[in-house]
Amino acid sequence: MNRSLPNKLYKNVNGIKDKVFTILLWAVTFLIFMLILGLLFYILSKGLPKITPSFLIDLPDEIEKGGGVGPFLFNSFYVLVISLMISIPIGIGSGIYLAEYAPKNRFTEFIRTCVESLASVPSIVFGLFGYMLFVDLFDIGLTILGAGVTLSLLNLPVITSVTEEAIHAVDHELREASLAMGATKSQTIVKIVIPAALTGILSGISLATCRGFGESALILLVGGTGTSGEMWDWSLFSQGGTLPVQLWYVQSEALVEDAPQIAQKASALLVLITLLLSLVIRFPVWIRDFRFKKSSTKNNK
Repeated sequence: MNRSLPNKLYKNVNGIKDKVFTILLWAVTFLIFMLILGLLFYILSKGLPKITPSFLIDLPDEIEKGGGVGPFLFNSFYVLVISLMISIPIGIGSGIYLAEYAPKNRFTEFIRTCVESLASVPSIVFGLFGYMLFVDLFDIGLTILGAGVTLSLLNLPVITSVTEEAIHAVDHELREASLAMGATKSQTIVKIVIPAALTGILSGISLATCRGFGESALILLVGGTGTSGEMWDWSLFSQGGTLPVQLWYVQSEALVEDAPQIAQKASALLVLITLLLSLVIRFPVWIRDFRFKKSSTKNNK
């Protein structure tokens, strides 16, 4: 009996420590969540009620107040689409190769280390590389094309790393079951592994998309601070100034009377579009999960 008392006391002390630690974690999580929520509410409440349709499509004005951000908003989506068209197929393909086909040797580990290192490199370094490549070497100037390609290089390591981790997380028994049914390795990857890892892959794409849409330093160096002055300019060789770059310019160098109001509206628009992009990218997974739960409920009945 006497020997059991220290054991019980030890268990009680550990239980109290676990509860205290859990409460502290919940408190820190709640504090961070409320801080982010308060920041989002502050930005959106300041600018969102002031946004009008004309603000979204009008040209900016350097002197008189009342200008819009139309060309910059268009360039933001244009540059983002170009970058994703390059980075998504290459990034997902690279992640699949590293997870399923690459041999386990020092060279492969070196490649993984390089990819992980590139994912943590500051965006301004990619911007300097893009400036040297497109402005100095190819001599095409500050363009939408240069901004889109350089932005794809920024997103590529992120998508590759997340895709590889998502595929590694898929249960190996699913692969064995598919191969046992007579499927080839490529069929197993396409029909079993990728659908099972789709949530993680889309999370990586969402992270890269939102990061790319809000990027400013890279665009500033490779795309420039201006636009062609037209709302729907599809030329790849026009200046590639985007909404974050316009926000920086308005806050630092603009001379118009309503510069603070433009900055507030641009900030709210930037936050709102980033949130919407994140939701839209995850929407297919939500639909798939909803249909799966619905079909499971019917089968159980």
